[in-house]
Amino acid sequence: MRELAVVRRLKRRLGVRLRSALAAAVVVVVASLLCGGVLLVTARRVLLNTITAAATDRATQVVTALRGGDDLTALLRPSAPERTVVQVVDTAGGVAAASEALAGQAPISALRPAAGRRLTEQQRLTFAHNDLFEVVAVGVNTAAGLQTVLVGSSLDTFDDGTEAVIAAMLVGLPLLAVVVGAATFFFVGRTLHPVEDMRAQAASITSRNLHTRLPVPAADDEVAALASTMNTMLDRIEAASAAQRRFVADASHELRSPLATVQANADLLDGAGLDEAPARSVARIRRESARMARLVEDLLLLARVDDDGLRVRREDVDLDDLAYAERERIAVQHPRLTVRADIEPVRVTGDADALQRVLRNLVDNAARHAAGTVTLTVRVVDGAAEVRVSNDGPPIPEDDRERIFDRFVRLDDSRSRAAGGTGLGLPIARDIVTAHGGALTVDDLDVGAAMRISLPLPGGND
Repeated sequence: MRELAVVRRLKRRLGVRLRSALAAAVVVVVASLLCGGVLLVTARRVLLNTITAAATDRATQVVTALRGGDDLTALLRPSAPERTVVQVVDTAGGVAAASEALAGQAPISALRPAAGRRLTEQQRLTFAHNDLFEVVAVGVNTAAGLQTVLVGSSLDTFDDGTEAVIAAMLVGLPLLAVVVGAATFFFVGRTLHPVEDMRAQAASITSRNLHTRLPVPAADDEVAALASTMNTMLDRIEAASAAQRRFVADASHELRSPLATVQANADLLDGAGLDEAPARSVARIRRESARMARLVEDLLLLARVDDDGLRVRREDVDLDDLAYAERERIAVQHPRLTVRADIEPVRVTGDADALQRVLRNLVDNAARHAAGTVTLTVRVVDGAAEVRVSNDGPPIPEDDRERIFDRFVRLDDSRSRAAGGTGLGLPIARDIVTAHGGALTVDDLDVGAAMRISLPLPGGND
């Protein structure tokens, strides 16, 4: 199981191009080894048959000379005396004639075939330093009786041919594997280039540019079919997203009037001198209708952001003034909390109302989850305006520090909508900060939670 896991991790790390190149190289090497093995066996067989045939021809020549009583001197002196030797063995088993290399030696083989018959075997001969020879024995009837012609042919050429084939495989296979692997890597890369273009384009598509489509290659192949299918899917996603935005916008518009009516009637009842129980009910109605009205306004704002992007005014905004206002407000609304402030004069260019909304949302969140302290910090850091809102409450888990900026996201029970949140405040706050060219992030804290706003300074300096 551990080996399989290692293989899976290795496959994930290797790209398609490299995996394809390695696979092609392995296939070529295995196929070449199989073909080389067949070639080697065939070559050995052909070489052995050639050597045996040459020895048989020499034996036939000697047999013909013996039958005709001809002189054997020339036949006993082959052109390559170290590779081919001849012996004539008489009826008694003695050597009647032999090549010079075998002078004074015993018969090189014990084979004694009948007249006109042929036998073969392989022997190591001492005169040739125990090299292996193919020995052909042919029986022949002469005036002196049954004699045996022995012809030995060295198998050096056989071994040399085998070694040549093996050497060619040892040199050629790695070279072939490298060439095939490199060619496969190159051509697969060429083939996957449109896929990489599609991937890069797909990575750039967000909810703000769902109209963007993937490039479709000119070739009518599987990659083009994939691009067309993905574009069709994007068409459906864009249509569904547009329908959803229209529904949210239409529903929000339709809800504004009835909510205003509910709030107006609740205000009338609140001043009608009701008994305690009905008065509490009217107060709850006013509170919940106000919360619903804020939610509707948030939905309308998000619908506008999705349709046309968020447009903000460009004017001088003193962040320190916004922070002081929030400090005073939170101190009044949450007298149990200790509100600390470290505020420096900092001016940026932006929409004061929108930035006030962001800061109010962050301060409300901090107060809602604080154990006893909320801290506001405004300063210039590394050439950018920075606003930090923190508390001593439960920290935000690392896995949720980006997820909280998704719409309608709730974390644990201590950060639920029942405590006053709608799941839209932080997404809207990030959209506003982004529209100002800044960033809204969560600080990495072990104790407490902190939100940090970074905004560019006018003119790009402090």
